[in-house]
Amino acid sequence: MGDVADKIAYFQAITGVEDADLCTEILAAHGWDLELAISVFTSQNDHSAPDNPAFEPPTTSNLTPPVETTGLIAGGNGGAAAATGPPGIAWKIITLPFSIISGGLGLISGAVGLGVWAAGGVLSYSMRMIGLNSGRNGESSSALVSVSAATAEAMSFVDDFDRDFGSIRPHFTAEGFMDALQRSRHEFKLLFVYLHSPEHPDTPIFCERTLCNEALVAFINENFVAWGGSIRASEGFKMSNSLKASKFPFCAVVMAATNQRIALLQQVEGPKSPEELLTALQRVLEESAPVLVSARLEAEERRNNIRLREEQDAAYRAALEADQARERQRIEEQERQEREAAEAERKRKEEEEARERAAREAAEREAALAKSREEKLQSLGPEPEKGPDVTQVLVRFPTGERKERRFQCSTTIQSLYDYVDSLGCLEVEKYSLVSNFPRTVYGSEKLALSLKDTGLHPQASLFVELNS
Repeated sequence: MGDVADKIAYFQAITGVEDADLCTEILAAHGWDLELAISVFTSQNDHSAPDNPAFEPPTTSNLTPPVETTGLIAGGNGGAAAATGPPGIAWKIITLPFSIISGGLGLISGAVGLGVWAAGGVLSYSMRMIGLNSGRNGESSSALVSVSAATAEAMSFVDDFDRDFGSIRPHFTAEGFMDALQRSRHEFKLLFVYLHSPEHPDTPIFCERTLCNEALVAFINENFVAWGGSIRASEGFKMSNSLKASKFPFCAVVMAATNQRIALLQQVEGPKSPEELLTALQRVLEESAPVLVSARLEAEERRNNIRLREEQDAAYRAALEADQARERQRIEEQERQEREAAEAERKRKEEEEARERAAREAAEREAALAKSREEKLQSLGPEPEKGPDVTQVLVRFPTGERKERRFQCSTTIQSLYDYVDSLGCLEVEKYSLVSNFPRTVYGSEKLALSLKDTGLHPQASLFVELNS
């Protein structure tokens, strides 16, 4: 992370320190090495105050979320509580960094806190039972852990654990912490959390003799949703800071709470025997049982009420839909009839207009043809009498009809075409005048030639050949 503001925001999210100036001093004193600053600050905060006043930890209200505790927290510094042994289980409300919350498969967005999906869930009910109030809002946003990254880390942890210690183990879910937390809420179970420190000398013996103990494994798998993470991975490291893990091996039992928080019900720090860990888990399970049972019964009652309402709503909707369907059919039938009537009327008008238009166009064409024939006939002039300069022309049509006329030998081929057009014997406009023996086509290139020049004088026999 190269940006100073991002480093400050990330440091605030991990440590819970809200004073931006103090965060700036701490980061600057460590050369803006984010991981080193977090590690040193966490170590100093867990064990002793630093000598340098510049690194004095902030007050509890600035450093950690509000905590209300009753009863026992096993292991670590919980010995005093164990001695007094007041009734009830320990409740410690912990605010999660936004980077942990946002890694949970799209469970929330930046504008909607963890409390949205947890509302009405197990911890909402349990908080009301013991009278705990919500504390401050969630931490500032830090760098997001993508869903694929959180899942990949969980899968890698499970694979490494199986390789090192075998497959007889708690059924650690191969998913991010927030997904495991939601799974526990949906199954009305507590979430068993194991933070794995691979380099700690007590870790191998604890995993082999305690965490892989068959009786303990069977108890955890039956009564808890289990999630594990290595503190060398991103999400495991952040959870170790959120849970303030100061001694390893580290186990905890948590539940979902509101406002980006979880409730820490039990934590076990340091090497423990299978019997000690089993006793601690049995106790937290026994004391949480009324809350879980009540939540499960409430959820079942809600589901039954919802199912009953859905059945009633479904019957009402079915009757309403049937009435609406009949009304729609009536309206559709009426509209169909109106459309058909309108369409029939439109077609009738179009056909009538088309007939009138066709008749008008045909009349106009006929008038134009008649006028053209008359003009061409007038252009020919009167038929000349027989004489040496007069050519006798015979024209045969495709129908077998024959027409004869005399023309001056100086008359052009175009005049022969005008003569044929003026007769009105053809239905087509494109044709050619052709003579046989030898075959000669008098096309457009010969229109200006005279009958004499083309060898048609003193008499010619032509036939009309239609052009395709």
